[in-house]
Amino acid sequence: MSSERAQKLLAQLRLERANTIRLLQQLVESESPSHDPESQQVVLDLLSDELAALDYRIRRIPDHLTGGYLLGVPSSRPHGRPIQLLLGHSDTVWPRGTLETMPITMRAGKMTGPGIYDMKGGLAQIISSLRALRAIELEPEVAPVVLVNSYEEIGSSRSRGLVRRLAKTSDRVLVLEPAFGRRGKLKTARKGVGQFTVRVRGKAAHAGLEPSKGVSAILELSLVVQKLFALNDPDRGISVNVGTIDGGMRSNVVAPASEASVDVRVMTLEQATEIEAALRSLTPETPGAEVEIEGGFPLPPMEPTARNQALWHLAEEAGRELDLELIEGLAGGGSDGNVASLYAPTLDGLGPMGDGAHAPHEHVVLDSLIERGALLALILLAPPSRRQDEDA
Repeated sequence: MSSERAQKLLAQLRLERANTIRLLQQLVESESPSHDPESQQVVLDLLSDELAALDYRIRRIPDHLTGGYLLGVPSSRPHGRPIQLLLGHSDTVWPRGTLETMPITMRAGKMTGPGIYDMKGGLAQIISSLRALRAIELEPEVAPVVLVNSYEEIGSSRSRGLVRRLAKTSDRVLVLEPAFGRRGKLKTARKGVGQFTVRVRGKAAHAGLEPSKGVSAILELSLVVQKLFALNDPDRGISVNVGTIDGGMRSNVVAPASEASVDVRVMTLEQATEIEAALRSLTPETPGAEVEIEGGFPLPPMEPTARNQALWHLAEEAGRELDLELIEGLAGGGSDGNVASLYAPTLDGLGPMGDGAHAPHEHVVLDSLIERGALLALILLAPPSRRQDEDA
């Protein structure tokens, strides 16, 4: 049975529907590929203006290699009030000009466009939820702080420290990545992501005149690749993929060097340690060859810990207020939530429903902006989930 406050939030979000769609269209029209720092500024400007109108103090954190970061803190936050972190990203995988071949459309209750599902829909939802709370004069006991990252789609390597620092001081972290799958699952677990490079050194020789004097790095790499694929264990959720290989000079030269890029996905930190140890223990079988491994796990797994599950149950309760049946799920890809989860209760996939992340049919279901906006607002209204001196 829907609660009175849930009904008020839904009614307010329906009143604001046109404004939310307008903002979402503006965000999508502002194409913002990860490797184009200047392109991020229009998106961050739009969000800064929206948050400033909600009486947020805005801090733009520059970074000479990225588009920087937006941090918004409620101006009215009393000293010592706990915070909850709303996480999003402004960058997309789509290059500028994609709108020419993948235009914004609205039909059959869906809105299409590059980056709309991953994750400009979630950014618009942050604003609409905060607007609705303000309009009906409901103030969260835990202050909502907003962080927008401009570098998430390529690994967040430069923003990871900022996410870590904020998560350590947060009562909970809510990640506005899109809902998972057609049933709109919330992400209570994500696989950890490992990135490794395998380099093999051999010895060059003329392939016709003196092949026996050479040591083929390509031959050795072919043996290593088979060992890597043998590490796959689907039943345990472990995947190891050799995505690219390179090497050699020309067909009549025994290859003196070769390398492979390797993507690893694991369910737990224990598995990450296990697989990394297996990679680093690789030894050459070809006499005279040398094997070198570089890399690690930049994104740890987001595991369904007790505190993460407690936050999931809080979301379930909020869903019941809205007559929504929520489902939890595991996502194979990583997000900033993977890092935040190490330090604070974290729930991911709170953005709108839709499909087509990184694909030409990318879209959001417009009605889900209302339901998920109300769900987010109700979670924001929850009391603190832990004592603030717990981690001191």
